[in-house]
Amino acid sequence: MARKSFPSPFDLPTPPGAEGWEGIYPYYLVFQDALKAEEDEKFWFCDSQHWPTVFKPFETIGGEFAVKCLGQYNARHLMIPNANGIEFRVHLGYLYMSPIPVPEDQIPARVPLFEERVGYYFQNWERLLGQWKTKVRATIDEMEGIEFTRLPDVVPTEDITSGKAMDGSERLLEDYDRLIQLCYRNWQYHFEFLNLGYIAYLDFFNFCKEVFPGIPDLAIATMVQGVDMELFKPDDELKELATLAVELGLQNQFTATDDVAGTLAAIAAAPGGDQWIARYEQAQDPWFNFTVGNGFYGHDKYWNEHQEIPLGYIADYIRRVEDGQQILRPVEALVAEKERIVAEYRDLLDGESLATFDAKRELAATAYPYVENHNFYIEHWTMGVFWRKIRQLSRMLHAEGFWTEPDDLLYLGRNEVRDALFDLVTGWGVGAPHRAIGPIHWPAEIERRRTIVDALKTARPAPALNTPPASITEPFTRMLWGITTEQVQSWLGAGDDDGFTGLRGMAASPGVVEGVARVVHDADQLAEVQEGDILVATVTAPSWGPIFGKIKATVTDIGGMMSHAAIVCREYGLPAVTGTGSGSTTIRTGQRLRVDGNAGTVTILDDEAPETSEAVLDGAVR
Repeated sequence: MARKSFPSPFDLPTPPGAEGWEGIYPYYLVFQDALKAEEDEKFWFCDSQHWPTVFKPFETIGGEFAVKCLGQYNARHLMIPNANGIEFRVHLGYLYMSPIPVPEDQIPARVPLFEERVGYYFQNWERLLGQWKTKVRATIDEMEGIEFTRLPDVVPTEDITSGKAMDGSERLLEDYDRLIQLCYRNWQYHFEFLNLGYIAYLDFFNFCKEVFPGIPDLAIATMVQGVDMELFKPDDELKELATLAVELGLQNQFTATDDVAGTLAAIAAAPGGDQWIARYEQAQDPWFNFTVGNGFYGHDKYWNEHQEIPLGYIADYIRRVEDGQQILRPVEALVAEKERIVAEYRDLLDGESLATFDAKRELAATAYPYVENHNFYIEHWTMGVFWRKIRQLSRMLHAEGFWTEPDDLLYLGRNEVRDALFDLVTGWGVGAPHRAIGPIHWPAEIERRRTIVDALKTARPAPALNTPPASITEPFTRMLWGITTEQVQSWLGAGDDDGFTGLRGMAASPGVVEGVARVVHDADQLAEVQEGDILVATVTAPSWGPIFGKIKATVTDIGGMMSHAAIVCREYGLPAVTGTGSGSTTIRTGQRLRVDGNAGTVTILDDEAPETSEAVLDGAVR
C-alpha cells in the first residue's frame, strides 16, 4: 500500500558518529527547530543530481551560489509568471530543495515583464550569447591571475622606498575575497541563459501537448536532438587524438597511461610522435578544463591536473578503433530520426498552427544547446580554476601548520577561512612567536569534523521529505529534476499492486535493451565499466561521455527530461530511465536488467547478482 508522506527532516535519525553535524554548516543552511511547523508544511526533494555525496563545509559554496542564482533569474530578472526560486537546506550532509510558488494574484502583473524581458533575449540571442562568453572568459582569466604564496619574512625594500606603507598581507585577504566574488559572478552569469533554454523548450513542449494530445514526452525531446554542443568537445577531442594515434602507428605507446610523463615521452620519441604531441597540447586549452565529477566538490579530478584520465580514455578509444568500432556519436542517425518525427507532426498541422509549431521548435532548438554547454564554462572550467586556487591556499596554510592534511581547508566554512587568514596575517604582522593561533585551534577541530563527515557518508539520503502536493506543476522541478506528481507517487509505492515488480522512472531516452548492471557510486569507479554494461548510478556527469560508447543503457536515481543524463544519453543514442529514486541502491552489479527507455521501466531479470560474475571479475582485474 502506498504511503502518503515522506519522513519529516526532524524525524530522520542521525548516523552514529555524526552527532552535532548541524554545527559544521552555516546556520542558515540547516533546518531550525523554531521553524519546525513551517518547514514541515513544505515538500523537499534531495538534489542528488548535482550533489550526490556529503558536503564538506567549504563545498556548500557551490550549492549556495547555484541555487541562489537560479532563483534570482526566475524571481528578479525574468519574472517568470509561475515560478520563483527555490528554498534549500543541507540535511544530514545532503542538499534538499523546495520550490517557491508564485501566489495566483501576483501572476498577471508578472506576465508583461516576463514577455518583454524574455522576448528581448530571444530576439538578440546570438549577440547576447557572444557577450556572455566574453564575460565568463574574462572572469576565468581574472581568477587564473590570483596566486596564494607564503608571506615574506621581511617587507621588500622597494615597498619602503616607494611609500607603499602596506605589508602585503592586505593582498592575501583581498585575493581570497576576490576569488570568492569572481566565483559568485560566474554563477550569476551561469543562469542568465540556462533558464531561457528551459523556457524555450517548455514553451515548445506545452504547445505540442496542446495541439497533439497524447504525444509522448520523448517525441518532443527527439525534435530538438542531434545538435552540436560544446560540452561534447572534450570527448570529441579524445576521439580525434585516438584516431590520429592509430593513423601514425602510435598504439603501442599507450600501454601504461597511468605514467603520464613516461607515456608522453615515449610518444614524443616515436616516429610521428611530435605531430601527435602538438595536437594533444592544442586540445588541452581549453578542453582539458574538464572533470570526471561535476565541479561541485573540492575532490573532483580535472583532466589538466590528472592527465592519466584523458590518456586512459584515449587508450580505450584506440582499442575500439582497432577493433573496427564506430566511436563517433551517431549524429546522422539522430538528425534523421529528428527530421522524420518533425515531418510526421508537421503533416498534422496547417496554417497558423503550423507556423507557430515551426517558430517554437526553431527557438527551442536554438536555445537547447546552452542547456548543456553552460556546464563546460561554469561547472568545469570556472570551478576547475576555483578549486585549484583553493587547494593552493589550503596548502599554503598547511605549510604554516594550520592543519595536518594539505586539502583540509575544505573542512572550514568560507567565512571561517577568512578568519583563519586574518589570524595568520596578525600573528605574522606582529612577529608573534607562534605566528598564529590556527595551528593550535584547527587540527583537532578538523579531525572532529572529518569524523562527522565520514559518519554522514554511511547513510544514503531520503529522496524527499514531508508530504508532497497533490500536483507538482513547477516547470523546472519537473523538467530538470524529474520531480513529477507521478514519479513522487511511485517513490511512495503507488502502483505496487499492479503486478510490476521493477523500478519506474522517467522515459528519458528511447530504446529497449537487456544487459548486466554496473553500479557506479563514484567517478573513480568508471574504470570498472565493461563493454556492454548497463550503467546504474545516482546520477551521471556530463563528462562521462567516454564511457557512453561502451555501455548499453543508463539508469539513474534522479533526473527529468532535461537533466544532463537524459540529454547526453539521447545524443549518444542510448536508452535511459532517470528518476527511479532508488536504482543505485536497489540494483547490484552483475544483475541482469531490462531497461525500457520508451516506457520508463527497469526490470531486474534475476533475483541475485552473481558473486563472481565475469563482469565483476573483469572490473576487478582492471
